[in-house]
Amino acid sequence: MSRYLVTGAAGFVGGAVTAALTARGDTVVAFDRQQHPDPAVQSVVGDMTDRVALRDALRASRPDAVVHCAAVVGVPASVQAPVDTIRVNVEGSLLLFEAMAEAGVKRAIHISSEEVYGPFQADAADENHPCNPVMAYGISKLAVEQLGRSYGAQHGLEVINLRTSWVYGPGLPRPRIPKNLVDAAVNGERLHLEVGGETRIDHTCIDDAVAGVLAALDKPAHAYDVYNIGSGGAPSLAEIVEIVRELVPGADIAVGPGEYRHGDGTPLVQKGAMDIARARAELGYAPAYDIRTGLAAYVGALRSAD
Repeated sequence: MSRYLVTGAAGFVGGAVTAALTARGDTVVAFDRQQHPDPAVQSVVGDMTDRVALRDALRASRPDAVVHCAAVVGVPASVQAPVDTIRVNVEGSLLLFEAMAEAGVKRAIHISSEEVYGPFQADAADENHPCNPVMAYGISKLAVEQLGRSYGAQHGLEVINLRTSWVYGPGLPRPRIPKNLVDAAVNGERLHLEVGGETRIDHTCIDDAVAGVLAALDKPAHAYDVYNIGSGGAPSLAEIVEIVRELVPGADIAVGPGEYRHGDGTPLVQKGAMDIARARAELGYAPAYDIRTGLAAYVGALRSAD
C-alpha cells in the first residue's frame, strides 16, 4: 500500500484517479479548492497558487508520489481567462515542484494534454511530434512539462507527463462532445450541431485515462518522461453521432459538415489520433474502450443513474 497526494482530486480526472487508488487500498490525500466528497479520503482544502498550503500539505502527508491533475482545463476556459490559466497551471505547478523539492518527494505524474502538439501534422501524433501549441491552455501544459524537466535536473524530481486527449465519461463537468450528444440522446432532447461532422479527435474513456495514470505511477523506473494516453483512434464527429443514434434509437441528434468549433465559437486546430505505441510498450497500457464501447458504457451509466 502506497500513499499519494492528488491535486485537483475533486475534479473529473482527479476524482476518478482518487477513487481508483482508494479502491485498491492506497492512501490518498486530496488537495483541492473544495472538500473531497468521500469521507474516507483525507481532504486538504487549498489553492495551487498558495505556496504555504502546498508546502504544508506535502510536509504533513509525505506521499510516495504526487498525481498532479489540478488545472484550469480546456481551450475555451483559457480563452476566457488566459491570465488565470497561466497563473494556476504554470505558477501553481512551479510552486508544487518547489514544495516537492523541499519535502523530498521525488515523483509526480502530471496530466498533460494533446493541446501541446498544436495543429496535428499527421493522422496520428506520437510523442516526437512537434509541439507548437497556439492557445494558453496548451502553452501552459507544455510549460509545465518543461518545468518538470528543469526540476528534474536541479532537484532530482521525476515528473512523468501523460498527454491525454478529450477524456469523456460520467461526471464530465463541461458541456462538450461527446457529452452533450450523449446527454441529449438519453434525455430525449434535440441537439443539432450546425458544423463539425468532419472533425476527427481521439476521445478517451475516463477508465482508460485512469488506467494509464496507474500504470505510470506503478512503473518503478521510466525510460521516457512523456507518454500519449488515448484510444489510438480518431473517429469523426459524424461517426460519433451515428453511434449514439444506434445506442439510443430515436435520438434527435445531428451534425452538419465542416470543422467543429468549441462552444464559445473558438475553432479547433487540426486534430487526429494519439499514437499510443510507447505507452503500450513501456507501461503495458491497453485501452479497453474504443469509441463505440466507450459510448455504450457512458449511455449505460447515465441510464442506470436515473
